[in-house]
Amino acid sequence: MPTRFGLATREEDGDWRDYVEQLTALEGGPPVRLRTTVTEEHPKTILSFNQSPDVPFDRSVNAYRGCEHGCVYCFARPTHAYHDLSPGLDFETKLFAKPNAADLLRATLAKPKYRPKPISMGTNTDPYQPIEARYRITRSVLEVCLDARHPVTITTKSDRVLADLDLLAEMAERRLVAVAISVTTLDPKLSGKLEPRAAAPAKRLQALQKLVDAGVPTHCSVSPIIPAITDEFMEEIVQRVAAIGVSSVGWIPLRLPHEVAPLFREWLSVHYPERGDKVMSIVRSIRAKNGQGRDNDPDFHTRMKPSGVWADLFRARFRVVCKRAGLGKAKFELDCTQFRPPAVGGQFRLL
Repeated sequence: MPTRFGLATREEDGDWRDYVEQLTALEGGPPVRLRTTVTEEHPKTILSFNQSPDVPFDRSVNAYRGCEHGCVYCFARPTHAYHDLSPGLDFETKLFAKPNAADLLRATLAKPKYRPKPISMGTNTDPYQPIEARYRITRSVLEVCLDARHPVTITTKSDRVLADLDLLAEMAERRLVAVAISVTTLDPKLSGKLEPRAAAPAKRLQALQKLVDAGVPTHCSVSPIIPAITDEFMEEIVQRVAAIGVSSVGWIPLRLPHEVAPLFREWLSVHYPERGDKVMSIVRSIRAKNGQGRDNDPDFHTRMKPSGVWADLFRARFRVVCKRAGLGKAKFELDCTQFRPPAVGGQFRLL
């Protein structure tokens, strides 16, 4: 496999913790518990800007690099190669945290030329992965945004978001926040294979319910849609979230950039050997270009828009169930007019 970012070799390893534990147990030994390590880093900036035509935001904050959730399909895995680390096991066990994120954001928002637009959190790795319980970086960022009356959108697949429900409810009253929770499947066993350390599907639905009850604008992302693996749950997920009052739903097809493709193929060979070829055949058909199937489409304008018969089928199914459930696309109108430069010196306003 071609090397990238200075890493000499690249593993098609299929390393994910639950698989290692299961394999060890099958061989007669005790389960192997792999230790997560966290390296604290202190960047000079925390607000990242993008000009991508495929995403609805132009700025984001990522408090962490790597993610303990261990989702085998995670499109962010290849970013670990920038650290000369494996997008496989290293991505989920060798993490990076940015404890000064809130201070950096406060300084950025205080600049005279800064102009507010919603900040997205969770666009790369999950802001509510397990280490957030210890570091509380996401919470500190939200505190800065509340103080500055700056709008935020959050994407997560963790019910840990409820730890900040007090802040989110206050921000919601001011039209400063919207939260999206990803629900991939309703089968806890399948979720445990795909997303071994993410919250169980039932907990995500409960989190959506509590957010709705608190008046927080909510969105459910039925993603990723994995052909012949998770697409069977599409209709029921939409119906379930509609019943609890979620504002909108959307779906995102499976993406397999760079090292994610061999990792996912390895996962299929372990958990679904009888249908692996079918899954990848459909994936390659919806990512085809010039008649040639591809594991992934990296091109702007098309990377989030699969094409072909299977893609059209998924769209039609989703459109029908959304119409029946009375749900549409996200239309969150967050308010940027309340913005005020944050208090200086690391202090929050008393009023």
